[in-house]
Amino acid sequence: MVTRSRRRIIWWIGGAAVLIAAVAAAGPFIYIHFIEGPAPSKLELPATHASTSAAGATTSAASSPDVSGTWNVGAGSEAGYRVQEVLLGQSATAVGRTSKIWGSLTIGGASVSKGSFTVDMASVVSDQSQRNAQFDGRIMDVNQYPTATLVLTAPIPLGTLPAAGTTKQYTAHGTLTMHGESKAVTFSVTAERIRSEIDVLADLPITFSDWNIANPSIGGFVTTANNGTLEVLLHLTQGTGNAPSTTSGSSTAGGGGGPVTVPSTTVPPLTVTSG
Repeated sequence: MVTRSRRRIIWWIGGAAVLIAAVAAAGPFIYIHFIEGPAPSKLELPATHASTSAAGATTSAASSPDVSGTWNVGAGSEAGYRVQEVLLGQSATAVGRTSKIWGSLTIGGASVSKGSFTVDMASVVSDQSQRNAQFDGRIMDVNQYPTATLVLTAPIPLGTLPAAGTTKQYTAHGTLTMHGESKAVTFSVTAERIRSEIDVLADLPITFSDWNIANPSIGGFVTTANNGTLEVLLHLTQGTGNAPSTTSGSSTAGGGGGPVTVPSTTVPPLTVTSG
């Protein structure tokens, strides 16, 4: 009897250990896939705009209105990060965004002559408060570095302006200032003009160490790669744009207007600066 009782105890202990291990292994999977849910999709040009590309292509480029002048960042603009992470063995995507972006670019003739854009880094948020605390603190230190800025360092030739509703890609060269570090960047920009507005989409690959940014990994709980992506979607208007954010104490000049929230015929390159 004693032997049988001991066997039962050992069996129950073993079964409990297996159950605990199974729950521990399944926990992150359940959390990521059923509780947290999928990460926001990558930023894209507005679907209503993209759907007009085919029709717009029939419009003569010569009939397109002149796009010369200053274009301000307006409502509907977004910027943020996308980083792949592993939570206790389960792959996930961390996404944080803000609509507090301001700045402008200048188009003269068939080229973008200058451009400067600023993002309020202190307003970037994800769907996880603990991730936000890490981002604001040890990773980006938004108290000391409240903004990121991108400044165009070379003109962007536009060539023949595409018809309204037609997307076109350009190559932009600029200086990205973020977390107290300034680096030269070269990246592709996709632009589309719809009526009197221009939408600009860009993804900038970021290697954290280049900007002296701490790897987002947290011990053995959450690990990430040593890089991520800076996603930017700008909605440009020749009207009043977003006003510079005052929440971070920044006074960087940009377009006029009011801050945005959080995810073309001829559009020039982009540039982002952090201060």
